[in-house]
Order: sequence, then structure tokens, then C-alpha cells
Amino acid sequence: MPIFSISNNTAKQIKLSTFEDEGSLQNFIENNLEEIFSIKFIASEFSTGEKHGGRIDTLGLDENGSPVIIEYKWGEKDNVINQGLFYLDWLIDHVGDFQIATERKLGNVKIDWGRPRLILIASSFNRYDKYAINRMNENIELWDYTLYENGLFSIELETCSQPSTKNKKQVTKIDYSNYDLNYHLNKTSKELKEKFLDIREQILEFGGVKEVTEQKSGITYKTSKSFARFEFNKSVINLLLRDPKYIDPGGLVKDVTTFEWGYKGLVKIKPEIYNPAIAGLVEQSYNSTL
Repeated sequence: MPIFSISNNTAKQIKLSTFEDEGSLQNFIENNLEEIFSIKFIASEFSTGEKHGGRIDTLGLDENGSPVIIEYKWGEKDNVINQGLFYLDWLIDHVGDFQIATERKLGNVKIDWGRPRLILIASSFNRYDKYAINRMNENIELWDYTLYENGLFSIELETCSQPSTKNKKQVTKIDYSNYDLNYHLNKTSKELKEKFLDIREQILEFGGVKEVTEQKSGITYKTSKSFARFEFNKSVINLLLRDPKYIDPGGLVKDVTTFEWGYKGLVKIKPEIYNPAIAGLVEQSYNSTL
């Protein structure tokens, strides 16, 4: 999609540019991992050991505590999907190696092994790539990037798989196939359930939103970054937002900057709280990721 700059009511198309090589792309993403994806950097060119003989381009941990592998596709013939799946399978079989690397870089943090992510980044993907990931029972995302002159960069989710966790090898004995929308809703009251569903309907009208329900602790909504997370209890729903400093006439948002990485604000949703006020805060959090 062409992009234009406007000066004195005259449009000028901004020309495309390129990274020098795959290493330059990788270095740029790693240096800006938190700003682009809200993922904490763990390691670059991470060795899978002598037996497997590979190197994972980028390892990270997202704001929900999920391990992330990032691989970069430079040429049309690069078989980055199979390579990424090989590393994802290695990761699930070597949780201790990832744990050690994470502790060395980030200290003692909680890791959620329910939905490890494989992010593949390229200037474009062909139709076979897009078809292939939808036939795979893994959590895979294809991201298209565009580099323009004058240092402009954009990145967009092309497509993502919809993995089922049934019959999937897990690193814990928890059955993640039980964690769907109904699982979370059944943890709260009927009144709060209806309140959430009303807010959810508005969230899903935002552009480019992905809903993640396959988690034990809550439901997450994200673009390239998570912007809202709902955690359900019988008498309250905890809503985590990216920032504690939104336009908040009702004083609903509590600053939890020191307690939550990725989410800085907390709203306790109770039956008496007015839905449009909550939806307005969620929309502000969503807009902050764009």
C-alpha cells in the first residue's frame, strides 16, 4: 500500500527502502522488541546445542509470560516455517534451557508454557506460507514489514494460526483445551458475565484485534501488543490496561506499575460500574498500541 507525505496540499509518494541484509533486519527488531511487540529480549542466535546444530534467531518473553521464538525470512525460497517449527519443538523439549537463559537476562520471572509463540517476519509471504500455518496445530504468526525512505517502518499481522490444544504435547499436565471463553465466564457471576460480554462486543469491533482465551488466568486482547487483559473472579473482574494515566473521570484506574510488566493500570470491574466508562478506558489502551 503506497504512503504519501503531504505538503501544501500536495501529495508525494514515499519510496520504499530495504534493510541491507537479514542481519540488519534482525538487529533492528531486537533493538526495538518491546516498542514493536511488547516482548522482552532474552537472546540472539541462541544455540540449540551440538546435537541439534541450530541457532534460534531471537528468543523473548511476552507480557503474558509466554516464550517467543522469532525467525526472519529474507529470500523467497527460505523455508522459515519448517525451521521455526523445528525450533518450537526443541523449545518445548528443553524448557530448562529457556528457563536458565531467561533468568540470566530477566531474573526470576514466571513463564507460562501454555501457548509458546512462533513469530515469523518477512517483507512478504506467499499464499503457500499463509495456507500452511492454518493447517498446523501451533501458535504461529506471520508479520509483514515495510521499510520506507526517511526511516519510516511499518509492520502488520498478515495471518495467524488458530491452534487447538487437544492432543498437543504439553510441558505441563494442565489440559489447556479446557481454557476457552466459557471456562473464564463460568468463573464469575451472571451479572458480571453480561457486563463483560457487552464490553467484549465493543472490543471486537476495533480493527486488527486478536482475542486470546487459551490461558488459565484470563482473556487477553492484542494488536502487536496486548492492550487489555480480563481476569475473572466470582465478585469482580480485574481488567489490566497498558497505562494508569488515561482520561478517567471516574477514577477507576489504579496504578500498578510496580506490580505488572506490560500492564500498568488496573480496573476492578464490579456490577455497579458503568460500562461505557470501562469501554472508553479499553479503547484508550487499544489506541496506545497503534
